[in-house]
Amino acid sequence: MAITNTDRTSYFPLIEKRYGEKMSYWHAVMKKLAGKKYPEQIAHLKENYGFSQAHANALVMYSRGSKSAARFSSVSDYYKSLDPKQAKLVKAIFAAIKKKHPKLTLVIAWNQPMLKSGDKYVFGVSTSKNHISIAPWSEKVLKKFAPHFKEYRVTKKTIALPNDWKVDGKLLCDMVSAGVKEKSI
Repeated sequence: MAITNTDRTSYFPLIEKRYGEKMSYWHAVMKKLAGKKYPEQIAHLKENYGFSQAHANALVMYSRGSKSAARFSSVSDYYKSLDPKQAKLVKAIFAAIKKKHPKLTLVIAWNQPMLKSGDKYVFGVSTSKNHISIAPWSEKVLKKFAPHFKEYRVTKKTIALPNDWKVDGKLLCDMVSAGVKEKSI
């Protein structure tokens, strides 16, 4: 059963079922690990109890006071978390795409803004201090458009663009069109 709720307690019934102990037991385990660093706590649960990464993360983060994996309740909240120049660039990227693809839905997924076509992701953006990364959600599409971004760092899934990148709306729309077409086949 996949977890779609970002509330960390939504993992608790699965943890109890899979690892055979009530949550009170697991909370007591976490209390004993309270002074340890995150990686040590995760490793302890995985090595000593066979926890999966997802279950270990849910329990560790809950015990550290993080009750939800969601950091942003809306795209607006996400923009507010960014440096103003970076927020302006990310907004311009999505505005250029939405102009040609108004039916795409802009959502927050994995704490990042993403465009969806129906239930399929077709484009996303993530940010770091020195650059933004765009992701067409298709290795085939990325490979096709990589030559247009040869002066930037292109990985298997993303393209890292500088924070002062001049938005090429046509290029972005062509990339998204290819992704939408691929997802609808």
